[in-house]
Amino acid sequence: MYLLSMRLTVLTDYSLRMLIHLAVKPGGRATIAEVATAYGISEAHLMKVAHLLGQSGHVNTVRGRGGGLALGRPAAEIAVGDVVRQMEPDMAVVPCLVGGTCAIQPACRLKRTMHEARAAFLAVLDATSVADLAQSEGHLQELLGIAA
Repeated sequence: MYLLSMRLTVLTDYSLRMLIHLAVKPGGRATIAEVATAYGISEAHLMKVAHLLGQSGHVNTVRGRGGGLALGRPAAEIAVGDVVRQMEPDMAVVPCLVGGTCAIQPACRLKRTMHEARAAFLAVLDATSVADLAQSEGHLQELLGIAA
């Protein structure tokens, strides 16, 4: 039995975690070190994540004393689908979605089915905002070690 596995990269996971952290942080500002400590992940990875999120406008970065990261716009306006598309540029569930060759390609229905499945997956993410992910603020703050 062959199981098709769709998996997002660590980059996408860390991006969403960073956005959730910023959404539940009172005052909305945190340092990369704070986010890394809260999740137990590498600051080096989060520096790349912060840079990419900053380029897209999802996060504002402020250097220097009193600096840090903040959401680039309200959490309710940041669609999870947009973040996933930014971090996962091809989203190829199967190779033929990005031009791979296959012996049955002229008669294949798999490509269309996988394209529809990917579209349905992204539609759910498009309907979900970072604010939706951060709704249980009090509990998330506690789990992330954020003082209310």
